[in-house]
Amino acid sequence: MQSLKGRSFLKLKDFSSEEIGYMLELSKKLKQKKKSGEKGSLLAGKNIVLLFEKTSTRTRCAFEVAAYDEGANVTFLSNSQFGKKESIEDSAKVLGRFYDGIQFRGFEQETVKMLADYSGVPVWNGLTDLAHPTQTLADFLTIMEHVDKPLSQVKLVYVGDARNNVCNSLMVGSAKMGMNFVALAPKELWPSPQLLEDMKPVCEETGASISVTESMDDIQGADAVYTDVWVSMGEEDMFEERIKQLLPYQVDMNMMKKIGTENAIFLHCLPAYHDLHTEVGLDVFEKFGLKEMEVTDEVFRAPMSKVFDQAENRLHTIKAVMVATLSEGK
Repeated sequence: MQSLKGRSFLKLKDFSSEEIGYMLELSKKLKQKKKSGEKGSLLAGKNIVLLFEKTSTRTRCAFEVAAYDEGANVTFLSNSQFGKKESIEDSAKVLGRFYDGIQFRGFEQETVKMLADYSGVPVWNGLTDLAHPTQTLADFLTIMEHVDKPLSQVKLVYVGDARNNVCNSLMVGSAKMGMNFVALAPKELWPSPQLLEDMKPVCEETGASISVTESMDDIQGADAVYTDVWVSMGEEDMFEERIKQLLPYQVDMNMMKKIGTENAIFLHCLPAYHDLHTEVGLDVFEKFGLKEMEVTDEVFRAPMSKVFDQAENRLHTIKAVMVATLSEGK
């Protein structure tokens, strides 16, 4: 496999199965390295800037700690002229003169693409409305750690709004890695027909399968069940409509029992509305009387739930992406 040095990481569609597999294996090595307490220097002397249009906990912290772990310097940039008094193109050209790598977390996929086109340095997608590729790497690493079979034999079922960025990236990643991916959602929230069409040749090449369904029966035999919030950032006025659409798809113990096996795991990219201990959760309860949304507290806290392993793995997989694209990844 050719080196990934100098490449941007904008969406999983840009990478081969072998390249994604390499980043996952590198993630495992870097995780073991951190657990052993070994000091890293793979990013020594590198300067990285983090651009955020959307709020963040895991993405910002993972990029910062990952960079520091391997010797890089980080600038968190949230109060700038980017896209306001200065065009994205001009900002990209400036930042590319200062920094060795740029992370962007925001709304438009076109923005992160323009950063990559004009900066001249690797750019990493920390989340856009279209894709969340660093999250998918963390999800796959978590599955590798907790499901005793190769990814190519894994059945992954995503439940909820199947049009969102998380589902998009999971579907692409599953196709690339030869997995059996099922999107379980009401028809009005099914993935883009164009994305499904784009994945057909990928599935033919890797042996993957992708299906979209409204039937709860299709959760049977799942190795991992994945859900996400019903309302994404910027859609806060949609709670009433989403609750009507997706309450039948809430992940609860009855749904998990339908799987029919004992070893299935539950995944969620977080944050999750599984109780009333958030402002949003409390507001939804006061307006609609709903104590739990996309997942029940019982499932979220059960041993089958691997959500915090998954959250930790954002660090290790993001570190792998930066190391692979800024150094030789050794």
